[in-house]
Amino acid sequence: MVAAIAGSGCVDGFKGSNIQIDLSPATPAQAPIGMAPGPGELPQPIHFSIYAIQEDPVQNRLFEVTRFEVHHIVDKTSPCFIDVGEHVTYPGLHVTSFLPRVEQDTGIADPSNPPPGATDLQKELVASAIARRDTIDKLLTPFNPRDSTAPAGLVAVTSASPARYPAVASDCNGPADQIPPPACMDDASNKRRLALCQATWKANPDLWEGTDRVLTAPLNGTTHGMTLVPRNAVSGTPVGGAQFFVDNALGNIDAYAIYFQADGMDTPGTQLYFGRPAMPTRGVLHVHMTSPLNPALTAEMAVFTDLGQDDVHF
Repeated sequence: MVAAIAGSGCVDGFKGSNIQIDLSPATPAQAPIGMAPGPGELPQPIHFSIYAIQEDPVQNRLFEVTRFEVHHIVDKTSPCFIDVGEHVTYPGLHVTSFLPRVEQDTGIADPSNPPPGATDLQKELVASAIARRDTIDKLLTPFNPRDSTAPAGLVAVTSASPARYPAVASDCNGPADQIPPPACMDDASNKRRLALCQATWKANPDLWEGTDRVLTAPLNGTTHGMTLVPRNAVSGTPVGGAQFFVDNALGNIDAYAIYFQADGMDTPGTQLYFGRPAMPTRGVLHVHMTSPLNPALTAEMAVFTDLGQDDVHF
């Protein structure tokens, strides 16, 4: 599990709970924007919900504790997978056009055979752009190519939002309220793309957009963690674990379930995980969750039930 917070004792001023969860590598992710779902993917737009269940002889009570989404760590098809910030060379450039733009500006189309006038700096810029492209591809590489049930690459557990981006224009000279296509890499297109994406993010702070630059610091929204990956293709190390702080003090809960559902629907949707809490250890509930959809799909959850009164050292 990822660490909850530093220090020990209760959390001053917070009366809710902390949920830490390790989701199986085979937990389905949302398909890239505009793409049909592949292996281990669900169609856009959906969300996941953690429900707490209080059982009653007459009627069980089920209430939503928190909502999240599951995304590939970067989405190359997103119209707002862009470079942002004072430190970037081309603000608003779609990341998939980073290498072509560097090649255009340096005049080096083939790094193995640069033109006679190419400087060492220009060669380094192209080499770095190629390395960036290759790293992004590795982020989307399955940790186990033989497992066709799991989504490919690193998968983030994120904030949830039903918001969508503006339409993508048909060409680089489209309407001012439409995002230029990713291949449009001129300065004017980059400026318009940046403005439209940032306006959407400002209006929808939970709309998640990842970046390859800092995996845990998305362009927008919140990254709560990642699903478990025994060996990621970039560093070869395991990653995983997610956490949520919720307003409810989750005592006297008989069971927990995780559902996925299309955005805009009122019913819980499809149950993905279910589990009952074991006997609490110093105020911490441990929940082993299994899936009615796939017996091999499991999750492990720990619930710090009341941070306002908890005396657990964590």
